[in-house]
Amino acid sequence: MARNSHEKRAERQWLLILLPSLVLLLAFVIYPALYSIYLSFTNEALTGAAALRPRFVGFRNYTRLFNDAKFWNSLFVTFVFVIGSAVIGQFVLGLISAIALRRPIRFRRVFSSIILLPNAAPEVVAGFMWISMLAGGDNATLSRIISFFGITPADWLQVFPLSMIIVVNTWRGIATAMILLTAGLSTIPTEIYEAARMDGATPSQMFRRITLPLMMPTILLYMLISAVSTIAVFGLVYALTRGGPGGATEVVSIYIYNQSFTAFQLGYGAAVAVVALVISLILGIAYVRAMKVEV
Repeated sequence: MARNSHEKRAERQWLLILLPSLVLLLAFVIYPALYSIYLSFTNEALTGAAALRPRFVGFRNYTRLFNDAKFWNSLFVTFVFVIGSAVIGQFVLGLISAIALRRPIRFRRVFSSIILLPNAAPEVVAGFMWISMLAGGDNATLSRIISFFGITPADWLQVFPLSMIIVVNTWRGIATAMILLTAGLSTIPTEIYEAARMDGATPSQMFRRITLPLMMPTILLYMLISAVSTIAVFGLVYALTRGGPGGATEVVSIYIYNQSFTAFQLGYGAAVAVVALVISLILGIAYVRAMKVEV
């Protein structure tokens, strides 16, 4: 009985410790998500009669959404954005950085600082920094650099808009990938590499048959985190292109903003947000199923 009483007291203490986090989670995550689901079934708007007397419209917003070519374009742009920056750019460069930092290289601290530095700037600030780099005209930083090699300057955000936001988001996300993948590398016992080296394994064979298989749980976790966070990127893209030109960089987050606060259709914007939430949940479920063997 005394033991049960002690366990119950410990559980109450843990609940009290977690209560502030649970309240914040309820206020800033769960409630907004539930309210968005409610809004998605209404014609709520910022102007007009719907702003004064919103009404329930059922699945009308979703019917319109799935027949909207601009919505499908935003999904395609988001898919390319996630694959290009999170899955390919950040993962590859982050893994290379993590492996390099485990070796005794010169100027290791300087190298680490350079990779971590982009996270010191907020999204919007980083966006304006890169605008000065990529803007058209002879005074833009990139144009001045390439002019030394005889290359004609261009307005990079107009000519290659999607590629440029992929590059900028990759630049910002390398540090997160490096930190998480470094943690995964540190869990691999060095004895395995020593035994493989004694058996005559080459570095490429050790990477393919030891490093990648043993790091797969960490890689899957990183893919989930990076994909979901990249889907939610807003400030960086808005500062750089505002979704233009011609919807070429209108990712889902920008599309939700444009429908909700530019077209003033909160109900329709909420429906798009709910679809984005469902996509994120599907990614999370796929990760849990992929890791089921590991749990």
